[in-house]
Amino acid sequence: MARAAVLMMEGYEESETMQIVDLLRRVNVETHTFCFQDDPWVKSMQGMTIKADKKFSDEVKEYDVIVVPGGRTSWQKFVDNKDVIDMLKWFNDNNKLIAAMCSGTKVIKAADVIEGKKVTGYTGYEEILTGAEFVHEVAVYDHNLITSQGPATPYPFAFKIMEALGIDPAPLKGRLLYGLAGGR
Repeated sequence: MARAAVLMMEGYEESETMQIVDLLRRVNVETHTFCFQDDPWVKSMQGMTIKADKKFSDEVKEYDVIVVPGGRTSWQKFVDNKDVIDMLKWFNDNNKLIAAMCSGTKVIKAADVIEGKKVTGYTGYEEILTGAEFVHEVAVYDHNLITSQGPATPYPFAFKIMEALGIDPAPLKGRLLYGLAGGR
């Protein structure tokens, strides 16, 4: 069974985070959220407080993909956390999957794991995500890196993660009526 570690730092974007967790769990990816303080309750960008599954530790190395969701007030906290940056570098050095969306892409840029890879990001991030090949697509998977634009893209982002894990998202898309809603 594939495993996904989703990071939750105070100020995370709750819709990005929880939709990704929900979608991955629907296709039987063992998905856990990880917080960074002793108290497992983490306050989001919009003030919602959600309980993380586990505290961030080296256990994350046992997962197949590490996910950095966005959050206008959380990304800098991730960048300032040496353990997060080191973990992202470890995932990259070990050719394990790294996924980031919206301002989470600033975190992977700070970890120097985007060099020479195709990435996408939020409006205006083309000037921020230098060293990579920025493409104007909703979600992109290149090498070991999965990126997505922003808060309106958790579904295509989660589908790219599924594909990278070798899971066909088509059955889930059908159950969600994704095609009827105009999703691609």
